[in-house]
Amino acid sequence: MKKGIILLIFATFLWSGNYICGRFLAPALPPILLNTIRWAISTIILFCLLILNRQKLPIFKNWKEFSIQGFFGVYAFSTLNYLGLQSISASRAGMISAGIPITILLFTPLILKGKIKIKAWIGALISIVGVVVLIQGKSSNSIESSIVGDAEILLSCVAWGLYTVFGKKYGKKIDPLTMTAGAAFYGTIFSALSCIGNVHVNMIHITKSTWICIIYVSTFASVVAYFAWNTGVKIVGAGRAAPYINLLPVWTVILGVLLLQEQISIITIFGGIITILGAILASL
Repeated sequence: MKKGIILLIFATFLWSGNYICGRFLAPALPPILLNTIRWAISTIILFCLLILNRQKLPIFKNWKEFSIQGFFGVYAFSTLNYLGLQSISASRAGMISAGIPITILLFTPLILKGKIKIKAWIGALISIVGVVVLIQGKSSNSIESSIVGDAEILLSCVAWGLYTVFGKKYGKKIDPLTMTAGAAFYGTIFSALSCIGNVHVNMIHITKSTWICIIYVSTFASVVAYFAWNTGVKIVGAGRAAPYINLLPVWTVILGVLLLQEQISIITIFGGIITILGAILASL
């Protein structure tokens, strides 16, 4: 049990690093290009893992499932995150992302036809109030850009909620590694296509530090975190694992302050705490 909990905590820590790297890479690469490079590398790694496991990837047979998962989980979620991180701090983005469990809760009855308990809806309402309070605490000099950044991170939460719920639906017939590899493949294609006409050479400023961040988000924040989380879920169970996702904003705030010297307003912290508490109540 302890091993499983450690793996869950480790996974959220690695995922929080994606927000830090996304903020650091904001001036270096356009969000769409960053996402394309990230998932192209991750796709190659996942394909190699499939080969080592002697598994085949039914790219065309399960194109519908892979394309839906690739669009929401790989293309929309990651791109919106990187877009938001161009105008708001990593700490702020991480706390807004505490609303992810709520989006999962909202889409569950619509897509999976599952029943949600009243306590979960109360938790969802509390989290929504927390997000509203959180957004009142401006962390950007430009109010307009802060609002846009907040909206982009909120939309990324919606994308991840859809990815998770559809993943539960399709996971009954496709194993996690195959699903992730297929989603990464199609998501990379969507991302690459969106680069056409939107990315120009003068927008790219790559340094050694840039490559280190790209390697991190392509390996540790993608493949390694994925395996750590899924192994932890397998050990402790999905129900007990769910609340641990709320460690993501906590790690993001800590790393944002330590590594990026970010400053957070009291209102933002207060809103983040309310959001996390509501999400925990909804997850239990």
